[in-house]
Amino acid sequence: MRILGINAVFHDPAAALVVDGKVVAAAEEERFSRRKHGKRPVPFAAWELPEQAARWCLEQAGIDESELDAVGYSYDPSMVDHSLGGLDPAWEELRTTYAQRAPKFLKTVLPGLDPDIVRFVRHHVAHAASTGLAAPFGDSAVLVADGRGENLSYLAGEYRDGKLVEWATQELPHSLGLLYEDLTEHLGFARSSDEYKVMALASYGTPRFEPEFRKLVHTTGDGGFRTEPVDWESFAPRRTGGFEQVHADLASTVQKRLEDVLLELAAWLHDQTGQTRLTLAGGIALNCVANSRLYTESPFEDIWVQPASGDSGTALGAALHLAAEAGERLEPMSGADLGRGWSDSELQDWLDRAGVKYERPDDVAEAVAEALADDRIVAWFQGRAEFGPRALGHRSLMAHPGHKANLERLNDVKGREQFRPVAPMVLAERAGEIFSGGPLPSPYMLFVHQVAPEWAERLPAVTHVDGTARIQTVDAAEKPLLARMLASFAERTGLPVVVNTSLNTAGRPMVDDPRDALECFGSSPVDLLAIGPFVVRRPV
Repeated sequence: MRILGINAVFHDPAAALVVDGKVVAAAEEERFSRRKHGKRPVPFAAWELPEQAARWCLEQAGIDESELDAVGYSYDPSMVDHSLGGLDPAWEELRTTYAQRAPKFLKTVLPGLDPDIVRFVRHHVAHAASTGLAAPFGDSAVLVADGRGENLSYLAGEYRDGKLVEWATQELPHSLGLLYEDLTEHLGFARSSDEYKVMALASYGTPRFEPEFRKLVHTTGDGGFRTEPVDWESFAPRRTGGFEQVHADLASTVQKRLEDVLLELAAWLHDQTGQTRLTLAGGIALNCVANSRLYTESPFEDIWVQPASGDSGTALGAALHLAAEAGERLEPMSGADLGRGWSDSELQDWLDRAGVKYERPDDVAEAVAEALADDRIVAWFQGRAEFGPRALGHRSLMAHPGHKANLERLNDVKGREQFRPVAPMVLAERAGEIFSGGPLPSPYMLFVHQVAPEWAERLPAVTHVDGTARIQTVDAAEKPLLARMLASFAERTGLPVVVNTSLNTAGRPMVDDPRDALECFGSSPVDLLAIGPFVVRRPV
């Protein structure tokens, strides 16, 4: 069967294609439109479709929309309760017209599509399928937590033989994701996209407001929870300029309360299911600090997190859910590199058309390792683009981890706040001697690990203020070019670690195609662009 998944509600529109149980392609619309998170400049943009992403997914498989067997849309309008939206007429619009309009609207983008094959998949079921059906093992408990989807904010269940059993859900207005969004906005960041900044800021504070928040945010003993309204001003003034210690303390308090509630929910779910493995999705599953506490303190023996845990991942989940319902035998997700890629000859054509001076070294991995050892900043553009928000060695900015100044240097290049950390990628076989306290291997940068003290001194650029790092392990069997570069850098420096952050600048989506890479290289102080087997150097 050929099944297309679509996410087009709220933010992060995306498309994914599953053919005969295998994930063939998946991409966010932002990588094509260059509009971060796919957000239009209006408060409610539920009708923004992943037009280019959907067409590309079909092209990748060599099919057109008339050959699709089903389309999964990761939102079920029949579940929308207008009362939850207050006076917002958009909720009524969704409930009363979405079911009729969405399939027809898809047809305007994919003219050959039969609207009758469009199926609505509940938002949290799509999240659940994106992790429980894509994980590298069979049965598992599954926990989904985010801001909202239809009238819910949470789902706890398990997969048995490819079928979802739901154990608990949480209705709005109680929402861990919306709580975190409220705090994000109060701290002066962008709602529904900057929560990771709050997580980083929390490391600079102490949870001194925890007693008050235990009353405001707590579990209910039956698999659910409550999030009472918070008077944020009573804890810290709304940030309009620089940060004060009280802002970091408030972030630390809410972060810890989130972690504690998730631990209690996970323990309850373990008791109900008896499963030894837990799979996670939903926006909160991108909180790698919380994930690590679940790994170290929950009763589950193994945890797998969907690398596209945010709403973009529901496109993949909707397709996988319909495939499972149809009895397809599903293959585990092979990796996050599910986006666009170019052949060497296509890349060379781009370079020739751009008129830039380039070279083709004997081994681009060696050339990059040498540049990094010389403390150059490198833009790395290799293979297919990542699906999800993490740069995992396909569209990355890299630097030497042994120089503390490189943290500030990279944040300046990217136009980011200086309190935000950058992450290390490390050879998988060396990770255990440097990092502890989290799962190994950790290929998707979704957990934090403690940095061994003797290594923290040698890796100041990637060691966060709390002594942790959000690592990506690199296996030579899966990423031979990247592993070869890391090994070559280690030979030169004694460090099997390189700084890895996403290849983009402030307010821009991650670089996706060669034009994006050349524009980013040309407009930012990056020393070298490694694009396929070619190298472009900034003139001295």
